[in-house]
Amino acid sequence: MIVTSQKPLDEILSFISPYNVVLLAGCDGCTQPPRGLREAKTLGQLLELGGKLRGKDFKVRVTTSPKQCDSYLTLTTLEPQIEDVEAILSLACGLGVQTIAQVLPDLPVFPAQDTLFIGAEMREEGSFEERCAACGHCILDLTAGICPIARCPKGLLNGPCGGSVNGKCEVDSEKDCAWDLIVRRLEKSGRLSLLEEIQPPRDFWRVPRPGRVRE
Repeated sequence: MIVTSQKPLDEILSFISPYNVVLLAGCDGCTQPPRGLREAKTLGQLLELGGKLRGKDFKVRVTTSPKQCDSYLTLTTLEPQIEDVEAILSLACGLGVQTIAQVLPDLPVFPAQDTLFIGAEMREEGSFEERCAACGHCILDLTAGICPIARCPKGLLNGPCGGSVNGKCEVDSEKDCAWDLIVRRLEKSGRLSLLEEIQPPRDFWRVPRPGRVRE
């Protein structure tokens, strides 16, 4: 899941303050927590109230899209609703915001969310934990399916830092050391020798970069 967090109301109001008619677009896609039509209606009411408190009479229209990262769905969903609209506020992740800006380039588009990370749901805790940094060069084949870039605060590629204590991370003693987990899992499956190959520093100019189109 793409884990997001709603921006502070004051920040959102600062985005839309120059405009009178705003289209607030929820997203029924994969963001967590969900930000669909119900959440969009709630935020829309808060924005109208917040505007009145600041002497601004916003007209917030509310809609939703199946998934804003799909340019065709986004265009066909939103285009019929933009008459008289002066700006669009998106409740999707950063990709949804960019997609709307691409398919409706004549309107300013603003994010109502901060996109945090790609996370796995921890059902026993009712929360999400970062498991993937979408870094563009996956090494999970070497690390027993545990990502050291996302799960180690230092992003180490060649084993633990030496600061962990009893299998816990020195940065956050509540979390398991990612490399301790990797070593244990590789050892259990008889693949510990994979760690004998030293991984070079990451070359961020050679991994797939934002904007590069994959066939």
